[in-house]
Amino acid sequence: MKLAIPGLAAVVSLVLASSPAMAQSAPSYIHAGRLIDTEAGRVLTDQLIRVEGDRVVAVTPWKKAPTDGPVLDWSAYTVLPGLIDLHTHLVDQVQTDNIAEPLLTTAAEQAYIGAAHARDTLMAGFTSVRDVGTWRAFGDVALRNAIDQGLVPGPRMSVAGAYITAPGGGGEITGIAADVVIPPEMRRGVVEDAADTHRTARALLVGGADFLKLIATGAVLTVGTEPGQLELSEDEIRAAVEEAARRGTYATAHAHGAEGIKVALRAGVRSIEHGSLIDDEGIALMKAKGAWLVADIYNGDFIDAYGKAHGWPAETLRKNTETTDAQREGFRKAVKAGVKIAYGTDAGVFPHGWNARQLPYMVRYGMTPMQAIQSATTVAAALMDKSRDVGAISPGHYADLIAVKGDPMADISIMSAVDKVMKGGVVVKD
Repeated sequence: MKLAIPGLAAVVSLVLASSPAMAQSAPSYIHAGRLIDTEAGRVLTDQLIRVEGDRVVAVTPWKKAPTDGPVLDWSAYTVLPGLIDLHTHLVDQVQTDNIAEPLLTTAAEQAYIGAAHARDTLMAGFTSVRDVGTWRAFGDVALRNAIDQGLVPGPRMSVAGAYITAPGGGGEITGIAADVVIPPEMRRGVVEDAADTHRTARALLVGGADFLKLIATGAVLTVGTEPGQLELSEDEIRAAVEEAARRGTYATAHAHGAEGIKVALRAGVRSIEHGSLIDDEGIALMKAKGAWLVADIYNGDFIDAYGKAHGWPAETLRKNTETTDAQREGFRKAVKAGVKIAYGTDAGVFPHGWNARQLPYMVRYGMTPMQAIQSATTVAAALMDKSRDVGAISPGHYADLIAVKGDPMADISIMSAVDKVMKGGVVVKD
């Protein structure tokens, strides 16, 4: 599945526009016809947003056009904070039927692939992401840094550096011949025991990771592993949690199976990714611990339809069938129980830029449209401990704004067609 890449002139223009050095220091304004206040959970009409540099400094009712700076007329649109996807894989290729796909590109090629995915994600209105693992260690760190330096356009990235996984586990490249040697940089996060986990976690954080990603159970997409099977012990997971805490950050856990979810929660992870086979006890424990659920409930339909049409392994399709409906039912129960649910899609399994397609699923399985949007703004920002910077349109936050035609409260599917995107006070899509 190939996605179009714009011409060179457009790319150069967008890179320059996204550079912090190019952001206007004088005031600029946006006239919003409707504004979704994600902090208060309300919709305001006819608002004026004042931006200075890369931050919002005021939001007030529209009276008349200011004269001390340019005014963007978004009065025909609904304006929201830039969206946040907490479960992406920007650096690697989009999922294919070939289990050896990660071995088919050089590091240099991978950098260009990641840059294209980052741009597609930004153009879809996702101005921040958490990238939760890459096959080649620290490729995500390099992409994050390139975006921050204005070298390529893309969202603000928080990155894991590599997967922390058991040998042959869900974060390994599996299913290939026994005598094929996987490059060491693609096994940087493989751990044998708790002491090894401490060392590996420390190395990833020193190498530039913002948080840690643990593969606590088997995976749907990793051949030879089972989603319900526990792969890391509670001691191993706790070792990573402790190492992250020493450095002022946190660990999250890929966990499909019910027991794996509870083991990871007891060990202190901040969020559970997928949570496909969560049971009532796990939901209660998650609520008690104050942990977040990041469940990719759109993904199952894509894997089933696209995977069948393109010859994905029968094992993958079987595991997807066994987890999809269970995950959605667990999601519904978690919503009802009041668990904190943050937005994450597993983008990279499906094409980057399709991230907003999950929003209608979240409404279908128990959320209001406002709750679904908050999951991708204020709730996601809180999980990353970045509530002061992203996830809302109010003084002090980055001027990361998007605009859509129509009313997402009435039809949330329109979020898949974002018309305008601003990042840090600079319009990158108009």
